[in-house]
Amino acid sequence: MKEKRKLILDAFNNKEVKRVPVGFWWHFADEYRQFRGLLDDGIIQATIDGTKKMYDDLKPDMIKIMSDGFFGHPSIMENDINSITDIKKIKSIGNSSPWYDKQIDMVNEILAHFDGEVAAFYNIFAPLNYIRLYTECYKKQPDLFVKLFFEDPDAMLNASLEIADDLIILADKLKNNTKLDGIYYSVQSVQSQDADLKFHQKYVLPSDKKVLDKINALWDNNILHICGYADYTNNLSFYKDYKAKVYNWAVNTEKLSLAEGKKFFGNACVLGGFDNNRGTLIDVGPDIEIENCVEKLIKEAGTTGVIIGADCTIAPEIGYKRLAQVRSFAEKHSK
Repeated sequence: MKEKRKLILDAFNNKEVKRVPVGFWWHFADEYRQFRGLLDDGIIQATIDGTKKMYDDLKPDMIKIMSDGFFGHPSIMENDINSITDIKKIKSIGNSSPWYDKQIDMVNEILAHFDGEVAAFYNIFAPLNYIRLYTECYKKQPDLFVKLFFEDPDAMLNASLEIADDLIILADKLKNNTKLDGIYYSVQSVQSQDADLKFHQKYVLPSDKKVLDKINALWDNNILHICGYADYTNNLSFYKDYKAKVYNWAVNTEKLSLAEGKKFFGNACVLGGFDNNRGTLIDVGPDIEIENCVEKLIKEAGTTGVIIGADCTIAPEIGYKRLAQVRSFAEKHSK
């Protein structure tokens, strides 16, 4: 097995590694364009070109292929979301759609570029996140998702299950038509104090788990990303029974360290450590503080089943030099 590929898969499976691996990623389209890949092939090409350049310049330990351009589920894009009536119009798009085909083509073009040298994982959002991201990022109405959810949670649940059916089709197509090593599955709690555990289990978990169970049936090595950053927080106890090979959460937002998280998630492999936001250590910190952070992460969490990365997607402006530096420090302090 190729060296970096083996390094990551060994880390995933809690095997001894020569050095703690590193994984960071970022978007190749702005929030508006992330939804419009079916309307503009240039958005998809930017993701392909950007990922290839990142691989060539950084030679990363692993690749997370971003789904930029495909945030817009076709039924959501066609119906728009302004009211609960629009939520009720969201339906499965069925087995055949360019939304599937173009994702398969994009993934395969990216995978061909590095020909199995590194393990690669594709980003899929939990069903409800396709609705949330549309209202928050595309329509720029940050309060609409929670408002509609509490207006008619059953309608939101039904819509999420329709989207889940399509994500299951997408997962099958990715498994059958690409050589991906697994999925990076992004979940998030409803951002309201009223969305307690009972609410989560009744209205969020069904669609979350429907897709997650399918992903786990298709691939052995999947990453659960519990998406938190800035003001977005999650009660990690909601995810105790979400099974994955690797867990990635907002260490700095949830105040649960990598070492603590490793225990919390049953000694599974953990990924993260750095705050992803602009103006934080990974972005503007001096070299010595970056090294001290890497050393502390490794000292606390160990070298087995640990991948150093960030709470969430980083800003591309942070640049390859800083990320290569983190990897160099990780190698130094793994010994």
